[in-house]
Amino acid sequence: MATVLVLLERRGGDLKRASLQAVSVARRLAGEGGRVDALALGSGAEGAASAAGDAGADRLLVVAEGTFDPYAPEPYAAALAQAAKESGAEIVLAAGTALGRDVAARTAARLSTGLLSDVIAIERPDSGGLRARRPIYSGKAFAWESIPEARPAMATLRPNAFPVTPSGKTAETVALTVPQTPARVVARRLETPAEQEIDVAEAPVIVSGGRGLKGPEHFSLIRDLAKALGGAVGASRAVVDAGWIPHAHQVGQTGKVVSPGLYVACGISGAIQHLAGMSSSKVIVAINKDADAPIFKVATYGIVGDVFEVLPKLTDEIRKVKA
Repeated sequence: MATVLVLLERRGGDLKRASLQAVSVARRLAGEGGRVDALALGSGAEGAASAAGDAGADRLLVVAEGTFDPYAPEPYAAALAQAAKESGAEIVLAAGTALGRDVAARTAARLSTGLLSDVIAIERPDSGGLRARRPIYSGKAFAWESIPEARPAMATLRPNAFPVTPSGKTAETVALTVPQTPARVVARRLETPAEQEIDVAEAPVIVSGGRGLKGPEHFSLIRDLAKALGGAVGASRAVVDAGWIPHAHQVGQTGKVVSPGLYVACGISGAIQHLAGMSSSKVIVAINKDADAPIFKVATYGIVGDVFEVLPKLTDEIRKVKA
């Protein structure tokens, strides 16, 4: 039997799907008779009991303090470390989001333990500890790495690399008291765009555009297809650097690493930095007029053609199927 602790990440009061995926992984690692604790921080944190329980959590550890509403690294890391000690967790998991990666690294340092990052497969050996598979060398290879003795062993999980397994239960809510930890940097205000778009880091479907679109005005073709598929809009580094689209949409080694069920690359040649961020997608569709483009080497399906001709037809057909 084992106790596994998961850090939950919320947005607008709702749990991020990547956190629910981590809870379901924790349920599997805890095994029969084991316990899964989930930690929720900030105002209204107790509202996560139903979603966390359905994903597999037995208990929801709640710190319902408004001081945690704007993210601050030091207080979050201190709270996660305290929760790990009080729950007696053998394993601590977090989603591999920007927040999760930041908090996990700081918490591992506080607990003097090991951390496996950006894992796409994970298991608990009979001998104890943690063992996980993760991409290396910009996604060109995969390695199994382990934390044999550290307690608790820690890992961050790549979003969309694991499924959510519903259980139909609600987690027991337990209030947790954590020490007040001053933050070196304080967020005073959070500004969000008037029109909210799906985050590529968590989207099940992503349609990305590259230099082949020839200009920012043609990103409407990408948005139309993404909307028809119910997905997010992604982009290569080249078009982000050119100012065609904000950095939040960038997929790749210097952007966001994604693992959607479907990734559609439009006018993207397939530089190694971009492939490193999306090669773990379940299904990859590449559309490019250059038959020798590197993107075709990782594509499940390839369309050699002009994106300005292919995208409108593809969007129309998808709309017809969904109508």
